[in-house]
Amino acid sequence: MSDPKRHSRIYTGEQPYQCSHRDKSFILKGNFKMHMNHTGENPYQCSHCDKYFTQTSSLKIHTRIHTGEKTFQCCQCDKSFIQLSHLKRHSRIHTGEKPYQCSNCDKSFTQMSTLEAHIRIHTGENPYQCSHCDKSFTQNSHLKINNRIHTREKPFHCSQCDKSFTQMIGLTRHMRIHTGEKPYQCITCDKSFSVVSDLKRHIRIHTGEKPYQCSLCDKSYTQKSHLNMHTRIHIGEKPYQRSQCDKLNKEKQSIETHQKHHGSAVKKKQVDSKKK
Repeated sequence: MSDPKRHSRIYTGEQPYQCSHRDKSFILKGNFKMHMNHTGENPYQCSHCDKYFTQTSSLKIHTRIHTGEKTFQCCQCDKSFIQLSHLKRHSRIHTGEKPYQCSNCDKSFTQMSTLEAHIRIHTGENPYQCSHCDKSFTQNSHLKINNRIHTREKPFHCSQCDKSFTQMIGLTRHMRIHTGEKPYQCITCDKSFSVVSDLKRHIRIHTGEKPYQCSLCDKSYTQKSHLNMHTRIHIGEKPYQRSQCDKLNKEKQSIETHQKHHGSAVKKKQVDSKKK
């Protein structure tokens, strides 16, 4: 507010920009224009798509999605962003700053929106209701992901093959198959992984941690899948049915071994019959 006239309004209380629809007035013309959003007027249209905006600044930011322009560069790494607010949020990864503190516990967050979603854990509030099923969510983004289950929409397409995904994270993981990228490096050995869950599982080899404990005996495992296989011993479940006989086996690998046995037995009979 470099204009002396505008600056003086702070002290005089003058608010010359009056809304004709509501009983509100403003000191600055820019704030008045932003407020006028409630009229539904969106005069600024994107030339690349059919979206409209209330402000030219919002249109400029949106246009960068089409042009790929990322004017805000991180000075700590090679990432860049279309909005300054996105850069500020990203910078907290480097600084470790978490300015948004939960008043119910000792957790803090880099973003206000993350704090708001976290608080709903304490309140039990799930304001985002699915119109297709009875599920509700703490965050709108989670609702959008759930909706794609019903609509079968997969908006994230691989540029290398014909696969598509419901979430961006799914596409990001998939792309590593094509690029061979393995960004998750073990600090104890030279192994690296394309998925962080694989790294966590690998680290347990070094630490000896076995977080998956059997509730029926004292055995524990590094992986949940191993615990599930073990549990079948107690309950007697044999989920894998062989196709060539009525035997059952607990492990899928044993099916393959068993089927090979059938195959070798058939070949042996064929050889014996030829000899005759």
